[in-house]
Amino acid sequence: MSTTTAGRRGQATRAGEPRKYGLDAVILTMAIACGLTVANLYYAQPLLALIAGTFGVSHGAAATVVTVTQLGYAAGLAFLVPLGDRLDNRRFSCWALLAVAVALAVAALSPVFPLFLLMSAIIGVTSVTVQVLVPFAARLAPAGRRGRYVGRVMSGLLLGILLARSVASVAAATWGWRSIYLISAVAMLLLAAALWRILPSRPPTTSAGYGRLLASALPLIRAEPVLRRRALAQAMMFGAFSCFWTSIAYELISAHHLSQLGIAVFALVGAGGAAAALIAGRLGDRGLGRPVRGAAIALAVAAMLLAGAGAGSLILLAVAAVLLDLAVQANHVLSQRDIYGLRPDASARLNTVYMTTVFLGGAAASAVSGALTEAAGWTAAALFGAALAALAGVVYGYDLARGGGPRPADSPFPPDGSL
Repeated sequence: MSTTTAGRRGQATRAGEPRKYGLDAVILTMAIACGLTVANLYYAQPLLALIAGTFGVSHGAAATVVTVTQLGYAAGLAFLVPLGDRLDNRRFSCWALLAVAVALAVAALSPVFPLFLLMSAIIGVTSVTVQVLVPFAARLAPAGRRGRYVGRVMSGLLLGILLARSVASVAAATWGWRSIYLISAVAMLLLAAALWRILPSRPPTTSAGYGRLLASALPLIRAEPVLRRRALAQAMMFGAFSCFWTSIAYELISAHHLSQLGIAVFALVGAGGAAAALIAGRLGDRGLGRPVRGAAIALAVAAMLLAGAGAGSLILLAVAAVLLDLAVQANHVLSQRDIYGLRPDASARLNTVYMTTVFLGGAAASAVSGALTEAAGWTAAALFGAALAALAGVVYGYDLARGGGPRPADSPFPPDGSL
C-alpha cells in the first residue's frame, strides 16, 4: 500500500470507526449522495406549468412549490442540521434519506394541491442530508487539501442541482411529471443503504442537549464576521440563481414554445457550471479566494443583465444560464471553504447559519420572481436578479474594506480563504 493511500485511509479512520474503504471512495460516495439528494429541491422548477394544469391553480400559485420547498429546506437547516454535531453523521444521514423517500412517494400520489404543497415542504426539510455530508467531507480531508476535497463533493452536489431540471423534464415528457418523484423515492432508499455501508462513523463533537445546541449557533453569528458576510453575499447570489430558474420555464414555453424535452435540453447547458466547484476549490487552496469571489459576483450581475436583454434569443439565454451557474457555484464553494476553517468543532452549526441564510434568500427571491414574471414578464424578473447579485457585490466591497475580517485564532485559514 502506498504512503498516500495509507494516509487517506488514516483520515477516514480518525473520523470514526475504521472502514475498509479509502478516502477517495468515501468522498465519491458523498458526492453522489449530495447530488441525488439536493436534486429533490429542484425537480419542480421546470414542471410548474404542468403542476398548475394538473391541480387547476395559477402559475403564481404553482411557483409557491419552489418557495415552500426552499423554506422547508431552510427549516431543516435551522432545526435539524445542528444535530450533525450531536449525532453520528452516518446514522443521521440514513434516517433523513428514509424520511425524504416517504415524502417523495406521497407527493407523487397527491390528489390535491395543498397535500402536494405540504409534501414539498417536508421534502425540503428532510433533504438536509446534503448539509451534513459537506462539512463531514471537510472534516475528513487533510487541512491543506480541504478546498480540493470539498470541491469534489460540491461538484457532485452541483451536478445534482444543475441536472435535476433536465432529468425532471425528460421524466415528465416520458411518463408524466409525477414520475420523477417516484423515481427519486426509490433512489433515496438505495442511497440510504449505500451510505450505511460505506460511510465511516463520525462521533459527536458535543454532548450538549438539543435546545442548547440550537442556541449555541446564535453566538457564532455574533462572533464570526466572516460567517455573516459570506452567508449574506451568497444569499443574494442564490437569490439571483432562484430568480432565473424559477421563472425561465414560463419564458421558454410562452415566448420560445419549447416542449418539456426542449426545456430539458436548455437546462442541461447549465450543467457546465459544476466545473466551477473543482476549479474554485483549487484556486482557493492557492490563495486566490478573494479575487475569484469578486470575479464571480461581477459575472453573476453580467449574466442576469444578459438574460434580461437577450430574452428573444435562446442562445443568449443559454449563455446567461451557464455564466450564472459558474458564478454562483464558484462563490458558494469558496464561501464554504472559508467558513469550515473557522471552528472545526462546530462545522454543522456554522453550516446551519450559512445555508439557512442562503436558502431564506433563495425562497424570498423565488416568491418575488414568480410574482414579477406573472405581473411584468421575464425581463422584470431578470433585472431583479441582477439587482440581487449587485447587492452581493456591496457585501463583497464591505468585506474588502474590512480586510476580510479578523483571522480566528483556531482557524488554519485566513478569513479570505487564501493561504
